[in-house]
Amino acid sequence: MPASTTFDLPIAGMTCASCAGRVERALRKVTGTEQVSVNLATEQARVQAPADSLPALVGAVRQAGYSVPTRTLELQIGGMTCASCAGRVERALGKLPGVEQASVNLASERAHVEVLQGIDDSLLIAAVQKAGYSASLPRSAVDEHQQAQRRLRNERLAVGAALLLALPLVLPMLLQPFGLHWMLPAWAQFLLATPVQFILGARFYVAAWKAVRAGAGNMDLLVALGTSAGYGLSLYQWANAPAGMAPHLYFEASAVVIALVLLGKYLESRAKRQTASAIRALEALRPERALRIVDGLEQDVAISQLRIGDLVLVKPGERFPVDGEVLEGSSHADEALISGESLPVPKQPGDPVTGGAINGEGRLLVQTRALGTETVLARIIRLVEDAQAAKAPIQKLVDRVSQVFVPAVLVLALLTLLGWWLAGAPLETALINAVAVLVIACPCALGLATPAAIMAGTGVAARHGILIKDAEALERAHAVNRVVFDKTGTLTSGSPRIVHQQSAASDDEALILAGALQRGSEHPLAKAVLEACSERGLHVPQVNDSQSLTGRGIAGNVDGRDLALGNRRLLDESGAQPGELASSAATWEAEGRTLSWLIERGAQPRVLALFAFGDSLKPGAAQAIDALHARSISSHLLTGDNRGSAKVVAEALGIDDVHAEVLPADKAATVTALKQHGVVAMVGDGINDAPALAAADIGIAMGGGTDVAMQAAGITLMRGDPRLVPAALDISRKTYAKIRQNLFWAFIYNLVGIPLAAFGLLNPVLAGAAMALSSVSVVSNALLLKTWKPTAIDQEAP
Repeated sequence: MPASTTFDLPIAGMTCASCAGRVERALRKVTGTEQVSVNLATEQARVQAPADSLPALVGAVRQAGYSVPTRTLELQIGGMTCASCAGRVERALGKLPGVEQASVNLASERAHVEVLQGIDDSLLIAAVQKAGYSASLPRSAVDEHQQAQRRLRNERLAVGAALLLALPLVLPMLLQPFGLHWMLPAWAQFLLATPVQFILGARFYVAAWKAVRAGAGNMDLLVALGTSAGYGLSLYQWANAPAGMAPHLYFEASAVVIALVLLGKYLESRAKRQTASAIRALEALRPERALRIVDGLEQDVAISQLRIGDLVLVKPGERFPVDGEVLEGSSHADEALISGESLPVPKQPGDPVTGGAINGEGRLLVQTRALGTETVLARIIRLVEDAQAAKAPIQKLVDRVSQVFVPAVLVLALLTLLGWWLAGAPLETALINAVAVLVIACPCALGLATPAAIMAGTGVAARHGILIKDAEALERAHAVNRVVFDKTGTLTSGSPRIVHQQSAASDDEALILAGALQRGSEHPLAKAVLEACSERGLHVPQVNDSQSLTGRGIAGNVDGRDLALGNRRLLDESGAQPGELASSAATWEAEGRTLSWLIERGAQPRVLALFAFGDSLKPGAAQAIDALHARSISSHLLTGDNRGSAKVVAEALGIDDVHAEVLPADKAATVTALKQHGVVAMVGDGINDAPALAAADIGIAMGGGTDVAMQAAGITLMRGDPRLVPAALDISRKTYAKIRQNLFWAFIYNLVGIPLAAFGLLNPVLAGAAMALSSVSVVSNALLLKTWKPTAIDQEAP
């Protein structure tokens, strides 16, 4: 049994002594537990139990009905060179008591760790360092950018020096096809190769030693062993060469391999920086300072000094420093990098503004509503970082392969050496072929294949207003063949407008009279009438003796005429006859429209007009459905509204299937039933959509919706444009295709290259070039995703 250790578990949810007793009894039931004491005041449990029993202890607390609070942090990891390195860091973190989950991204060089509250960060950093790598808490974006630039500059200098020293060594081999036979003397080759091997190539020895000390292997170990064998063989041949004869040396092979590997790592680092460009672009939107208004005076202050409710002045051309509400002024805001909205958005008093957006032509006085981690921009960055840190399910296959890859290559290299030697080949031939096996079998491409594509895909999606919360959602979304839409707020605007009007005389005159009755009212139907008057440029007169008719409508005197506007009950009470409008009323009611009758009251009451109100379709809704159909994805409408209004929307958009009058509690069941026939994505924006979003294979929350909906969804659209739905599925498909392409080439490269090297058909120099090219090609292929644009949105609506 593992050695006993003491755990201090934080416990949440305990309210009384009986709770503490219940937790204590639950912990005592865990096998191997020796001592348990639960402190209600400090909300902690001290447990002495086997070192590997932490998961069981946490599970026991949760099963008893209480929670063990956790926190999530990120660590910057240095020194990783391949997939096996990332796996080693993961295992080192995962073995620590208190670590619930650890995920390491080779492309971003970060570890995403979920730990119990109270676990010191220094313990995590020490565990990574013990595994042979460096670790630190993430620095500011500016510091990180500067450090990356310094590292790239140093790598560039090392590559340049290595290539300059290796070129004279490889030059004779390049001149041989032209009939020029020339060779540097042995001492010159030694002087050129030695600094490449032991100064510029020192990083491989250091990293290889750390891996061996940790009982594992990595790319650096393969490179160090392979090039050292070539270098050592050259020294042996030189020392034992007969007097007066030029020895057959392999200094050029070891030096060129190191130069090419350094070149490949430099190009790879540059490419990886580009995959993270979306995060850097978002972080660059954060202003450092703001103009705070206090007692009418302007104060230039740091963002950290602002508080909720502070007044901030934003001048034309400046970025909004905070999330807030416009109090004074009018302007436009460029929100392209935040929401993907290409056109400037008008801003008036009462409108919200988002920190990081660019103010247009006017000065605005803004009241602060959100700061720091609660701003929209901070949440976007957090979502993108989480998605890029997470592992796609397909990556699990790569992780399993990487664990055995390096040991398997070492065995193959040894078999190659023994095979050639036993077959009668000279020892130097056997050794060179074994070196080629070691050099070409680099697991870098394998480790970068998935994370590079995910980082590029989630990054370009974020730039177009599509936030993908996790890699699993990204991977699963490519297989969606059914999309279920909520109606109100998703495909429709969520606010009523006049969709039909029929008048006894002039439509404009009837609308003017209805607008006059509705002046000053905050009712949604009143706003629809007044908006229609505004759109037609109609002047609305004053109303006198206005009175609300509870449950029926409104009445008043307009230009000496006694008028009323309301529902069917008002019509029946007035005694007016609908006449020829009765047929239209029946038709529009069947469509699920809300009807309002304009009546002139008096001795002989008469109907002046009939208005039908309905929810307007969002611009782009029809294009979104057409784009889905073009991809052979069926569309479904899921709404609690009546069948008439649902049918009208479905017919207008060409939706395949309608589920109307569905209670919020039953929406999830409907989605679950649809999942029996395919992979389902649910699109919604309200609290009542959250269960359905969670039940679907992929939940897609529309921008402008509730936080609950966004929390339940795997993908969040930053603006309420339905065309972003097919766009999100499209970038998912393209990203998944890149992952498969990268993994195919990474696997096929090794499947082809290792046998060629083992059978002597690939010398170490070509093997080194191919190895360097493989990593660069994988990352470059992923970077092609940066050219993606949502085509359905680029096209004009017909």
